[in-house]
Amino acid sequence: MTLSALIIDDEQLAREELKYLLDSVGGVDVLAEGSNGIEAVNLIEEHHPDLVFLDVQMPGLDGFAVIKRLKEQSDAKARAGAEYEPLPHIVFATAYDQYAVRAFDVNAVDYLLKPFDRDRVEQAVERVKGRISGAPASAPPASQIDTLLRLLNRPQSSAQPAKLIVQAQSRLLLVDQAEICYAAIDEGVIRVATQNFEGQSKCRTLEELLDLLDPAIFWRAHRGFVVNINHIREVVPWFKSSYQLRMNDKKQTEIPVSRSQTRRLRELFNL
Repeated sequence: MTLSALIIDDEQLAREELKYLLDSVGGVDVLAEGSNGIEAVNLIEEHHPDLVFLDVQMPGLDGFAVIKRLKEQSDAKARAGAEYEPLPHIVFATAYDQYAVRAFDVNAVDYLLKPFDRDRVEQAVERVKGRISGAPASAPPASQIDTLLRLLNRPQSSAQPAKLIVQAQSRLLLVDQAEICYAAIDEGVIRVATQNFEGQSKCRTLEELLDLLDPAIFWRAHRGFVVNINHIREVVPWFKSSYQLRMNDKKQTEIPVSRSQTRRLRELFNL
């Protein structure tokens, strides 16, 4: 099965990275790309794709507003007696809105966390193919979008904890978030570095760790790294307009910035 798809993202590098990964995964024909919500609505009306990769944070009409606009148009057509046109399957993309990430994890509406991961992209594509082919776990995209919108309108129940548990050898230390320089994942183990010591988190994934961290100061600069922007010592220009971050830990660790996060870096520090 080959899916027809659109990519909507206001960051050209993010669109290019996702297109590259989709070409690598295969089974997806990208019909067109757009850079904002208005283009998204128009391109969906024009192409009627099976699948739309839709950025959440866009100027003007954001990803949520696009979904609402599509549903309003679909409902209006239904009231006018027009032939029913199913909404495309939506895979959301987001860089740092951790509460939204939790809300996206519903059965028929998937999400991708930036920077994109090939295995996660492949999983999203296979999930959509399963729904289209009528797998038992399928559910109509429109009903699941309603679920998503209700979740997003629900106030967040609790704030991030001020301290985190970090295991250092046999000790379980309570660490202020502000003291954490960065976290990195390697072979399923999350390493947490402060200015004074390194330890391990009990979290299984960086996504799980990010749910506990303050999104105002912690940023996923690369798929394998989360950094505290207040502990970035130096921004180091690298190859082909890319950058590395030299952190403020004892080792002055250098952390790569993924292509899709370069724009976010420039926004953070007015580069």
